[in-house]
Parts: sequence; C-alpha cells; structure tokens
Amino acid sequence: MQIKCNVLDRQFQMHQNEYEEAALRVLRSGWYVLGSEVGKFEEEFAAYTGRKYCVGLNSGLDALIMSVRALGIGEGDEVIVQANTYIATVLGITENKAVPVFIEPDGYYNMDAEQIEQAITSKTKAIMVTHLYGQASNMNQIAEIARKHHLELIEDCAQSHGACFGGRITGSFGISGCFSFYPTKNLGAFGDAGAVVTDDRDFAERIRMMRNYGSRIRYYNEIEGLNSRLDEMQAALLRVKLKYIDALNAQRRELAAVYDGGIQNKKIILPMVRDGADSIWHQYVIRCKERDNLQRFLAENDIQTQIHYPIPPHLAECYQRLGHKEGEFPLTEQYAREVLSIPIYTGMTDEEQQYVITKLNEF
Repeated sequence: MQIKCNVLDRQFQMHQNEYEEAALRVLRSGWYVLGSEVGKFEEEFAAYTGRKYCVGLNSGLDALIMSVRALGIGEGDEVIVQANTYIATVLGITENKAVPVFIEPDGYYNMDAEQIEQAITSKTKAIMVTHLYGQASNMNQIAEIARKHHLELIEDCAQSHGACFGGRITGSFGISGCFSFYPTKNLGAFGDAGAVVTDDRDFAERIRMMRNYGSRIRYYNEIEGLNSRLDEMQAALLRVKLKYIDALNAQRRELAAVYDGGIQNKKIILPMVRDGADSIWHQYVIRCKERDNLQRFLAENDIQTQIHYPIPPHLAECYQRLGHKEGEFPLTEQYAREVLSIPIYTGMTDEEQQYVITKLNEF
C-alpha cells in the first residue's frame, strides 16, 4: 500500500459539483480580478474569524510582508519571532529590512512566551507569533506581554485556520492575522492565495491600497504599493471550502486522536496540545532521535513523510549575514533533527491510517 503525505483531490471530490459551479460562475462573469467573489469572501472570512475586516491577497507571505510594512516597521527595527518557524515568517520581517530576533520554541513547537521579555530591547517594535502545525500558541500570555510593552502583535495563521486559544480563534488577538490559503492548508485554495484580517479600519485600508499598487482609485497612487490581489477564481473556490472548514478540521482531529491512541513505540515522541489551546492538525508531527532512519524505513514501506523543517531560519544560507551560529538555539536545532510529519489529510481511510500506525510501531 502506498501512502502519500498529503492527498488534495479527495476534498475536491467531496464537494465537486459546488467547486465546478463556482468556477463556471467566475468564468461566465467576465470579471476576474477584485470583483464580487473577492468582496463576498472577505465578508465571510472576516465573520468566520470574528474580525471586522478582511483583505484578500496573493499569498500568506504577502500578508506578512504587508502587515509589517503597514505598521511602519522598517530598517533597524526588531521583531521577535520563534526560531523554529517556516522561513516565510522571517521573510515577512527581513523583506522590510527589519531584524528578526529569534527565541526558542516551547514543548508544543510554538513560541516560548517565557522568553519574550528578555528579548525585548529599545528597538523592538512587534512580536510575530506563528501557530505552528495547526496548534494555537499561548496567546493570553503573549498578548499581555505585547500590551505591557506597547508592542504590535502580528499572528502568522498560515497553518491554523479555525484553531482557538481559550475559545478565541487565531488571527483575532493581534492587529493583524495573516493567512495563507496555499492548496495544502486546511482552508486551501486551488493556487496561491492569502489574506489579512483585522479590527483596525485604517490598517485594513492601508493593506487594501498596498495590494493594488498603493491606490484607492485607479491610477491615483497614494502610497508605494504592490500587486498582491486575491483573484476571483480563488475567492469563489475558497467560499465553497469555507462552508465546510469546521467539518474538515473535525475530521483531522479524529485522525489525530487515532494516531494518539495507536502509535505505541517508545522511540517515537507524540505531539502534545497545551491546556487552553486546540489544534486543527495541519500537520501531525512526531519526533524520533533516529528520525532519518525512521523516514527511510517508512519510505521503504511506501509511506511518504516530510520534515517541517530541516534547517531553522537562523542557520539558513540566506541569513548568514545575521551572524547566527549552530548551537545558539539548541532546542530549535534539536527539533530540526528529530521532527517528522506523517500522513494526515482529508479523506484518509482507516485502512491507510492503520497501515501507517503498524509500520511506525514496527520500527
């Protein structure tokens, strides 16, 4: 039996007629950029996240870059970020010539709130928190630290569509909730797409101008902007999936519970969920000191896995200029050596999952 790490077409097949009707609706409309589908999706996604405003963009990375820029954070300013996040989080900072200040993660793979205050300096302007692998970060404590020190709070919600902390949805704690709708995400489009959600009208308007060359009115450019527009096709398809996102997330929670109960191998460390938080299980990430051997063993048994992420940003070749050295963030580097994402996807069958569990227990 061959098991892929992710299978995307099964969730399409679940609601195929609705997706095809939405696509044809856009094709027949004759309007393909910044039309009614984008406007309706923005209203619906804002409501889903409990925020007043949503601005559809081309990608989650653009959401991060533009959020930092819209807050006036730039050269010489510092932004605190967890060291084990995906490179896109850090690019949101460095694309604005600001400086990422890394801190270690906690045992849940998210930002260790206990380390934030010691990283704050006179140059610190914001905290950028990532809800990694689908689990909400320790948001009450992080939000309180941001308030105490008068820092902006930006949430990278690329992997946490619908995850909550204390019953409150991710993306609703900071001035900006930044979402990616890349096809592999729980709320995935059928191409690149992203969004920013916020309660701040002026901030939303600045993002809205920025995505369209810096203009409110065509050819009247008030600020230096970008071309980062969510297109009508992706918005229409996302509107279909948004109707079912809670059910899709529920299925992933069921799959995660089966893994929790079925994997019985002392060499394998299972993921934990913090009290007060929940996870939508964008990834089910195990750890193993013999990770590379385990990955080879699973591949030999036709089970595909992925490593999220093998090289932490502070050791990435592109960030050599920051001067970080191996050993500087030992827990982050340990995670990079040990983490392994095993298959979890909408429509995964019990037979497929039990095969994965069997092979994990055989290792």
